[in-house]
Amino acid sequence: MARKPPADTTPPPFAGFGAGALPFFAGLAANQTRDWFLEHKAAYERDVKGPLGSLVHALAFAFAAHDIPLTGDAKRSLFRLNRDVRFSNDKSPYKTNAGAVMTRDGTKTTLGMLYVQVGGDEGSLMAVGFYGAEPKDLAALRHGVADRAEQWLDVVAQLAEAGLAPSMGNALTRLPKGFEDHAGSPIADALKLRNFVVSRPIAPEDLQRVELIDDIVDFTAAALPLLRFGWSALDRARGAAEAIR
Repeated sequence: MARKPPADTTPPPFAGFGAGALPFFAGLAANQTRDWFLEHKAAYERDVKGPLGSLVHALAFAFAAHDIPLTGDAKRSLFRLNRDVRFSNDKSPYKTNAGAVMTRDGTKTTLGMLYVQVGGDEGSLMAVGFYGAEPKDLAALRHGVADRAEQWLDVVAQLAEAGLAPSMGNALTRLPKGFEDHAGSPIADALKLRNFVVSRPIAPEDLQRVELIDDIVDFTAAALPLLRFGWSALDRARGAAEAIR
């Protein structure tokens, strides 16, 4: 008996998110029940999850063509809609946004990423940078700023030319231990960062445009100096750690 050929898992071309994407999340926010989700699951698959997978697939090819070292695919890059409520006081079972991440190796755990979000309280957005780093990696990023202050300030200037600036959200109010000597310096604010991230909102009407691919590519290219700086700092720290073993 002949074997069936493997299923083609390539998503269809990105044609924009469905008109029902944002209304779906508005409804889900007001109806955090499994019954409501199952009743509207087809809309989620059609207007949100399917297009998001297609967007990631298209971006992987576009990034390769523009020498942007980020990749991903519809299977690995998308976040689950179900929330992990084990350690949260908020027991709402579903997220009210959809997200996908692209990294150097295509996994979600590698530092230095593009994140695309559809919906949510803060709105749809694209973000690039280093988010949620472990303490040793965050220390490496901060040491990279402190040890190469002029290079960091040049990165900030390049970002500013594109209308971008590292977000100070969730930053420390004081300089972290070991960096107190930089008080009042041009890099003091950067050393307080917990996340090294730049972002840009996505207007609701742009979600349905095929040209969203180009918008994200342009944004990521503009933010690439931040990624390269952070990767270099992390690689140097890891190289130093290996050398003393």
